[in-house]
Amino acid sequence: MTKTERACQIWSVLAWAARNRQTLTYGQLSRLIGVPAAGLGKLLEPIQSYCLVSELPPLTILVVQQDSGLPGAGFTGALAAELASKQMDVFAYDWLDHGNPQPDKFEAAVNARPSNG
Repeated sequence: MTKTERACQIWSVLAWAARNRQTLTYGQLSRLIGVPAAGLGKLLEPIQSYCLVSELPPLTILVVQQDSGLPGAGFTGALAAELASKQMDVFAYDWLDHGNPQPDKFEAAVNARPSNG
C-alpha cells in the first residue's frame, strides 16, 4: 500500500475512534493496521495535512504516546495549551458524515501543506 492508501485506512480507524470518544496509542494503531509504530508518523502526515488544509479539527490528535497520553513530536495540529479543547472538537465533529478522503486528496494536501518533515 502507498502512504496515502494507508492514510485512508487510518482515517477510518480514527473516525470510528472519534465517534466513540477514544484515543489510541501508537502501539494500538500499529497493531490495528499492521504497521510498525515507528513508521506511523509518515502515515499520519497526510491526514494531518488534509485536516489543516480543509480547516477540520485535527483528527490525528487521537493518536497518543503510551507514557504521556499526548500526541507525538510530529503532531502540529494544535498548540500544547489547546490539546484538550482540540480533542473535544475532534470528538464533536461528525467524521463518518464527512466521509473518507481518497488518496489523491491526501496527496494534494501534503503537497499544499507538508506537516511532518
